Amino acid sequence: MTMNSEPTPTGAVPRAADQPGPHARRRSVLERIIHETKQFLGMAVYLWILFGLFALHESIVLAQHQINYKFYGFAVVNALILAKVMLVAEDLHLGERFREGPLVFPILYKSFLFAIVFICFDIVEEVLVGMVKGKTLLTSVPSIGGGTLGGIVSVGTIVTFALIPFFAFREVGRVVGERELHILLFTRGARRA
Repeated sequence: MTMNSEPTPTGAVPRAADQPGPHARRRSVLERIIHETKQFLGMAVYLWILFGLFALHESIVLAQHQINYKFYGFAVVNALILAKVMLVAEDLHLGERFREGPLVFPILYKSFLFAIVFICFDIVEEVLVGMVKGKTLLTSVPSIGGGTLGGIVSVGTIVTFALIPFFAFREVGRVVGERELHILLFTRGARRA
């Protein structure tokens, strides 16, 4: 029984055995789920370390003023939520404007853009939590960086620079291949060409 299909560029008609079957589609879906899960966990761990360091710094600064602050669990929750926000933003192709240029441009652009996304998400989160607790919209808005423009710019700059290593790793991996980058970074005695 022959298959009714378009000839390939070489003129040969593809056989039924060449077409992906349900097993191959299930495998590719499973591979995508595994890949997305690895990306999510990598993002969440990076953000957890980042937010944990911010929380540690804040507790040290507040301890100098005899204010007790131990809110490290919040870093884990925020890391998980913002890792999912990052995955959704990447699926929407956020930050791919300079993808074809030198790597420094997409790295800096994505770091800056995602710092803005994180700050906006923090504002929305705090407003929603405040409104659930019965606060008004105005009293729920967080005072990021002390509530001044300079403070907000300072926090945005810190977050932008903290995201540069993450996006550098991702962009270099995109160009040279994730597996190759992993081998270069984590294999002992990587050979030079």
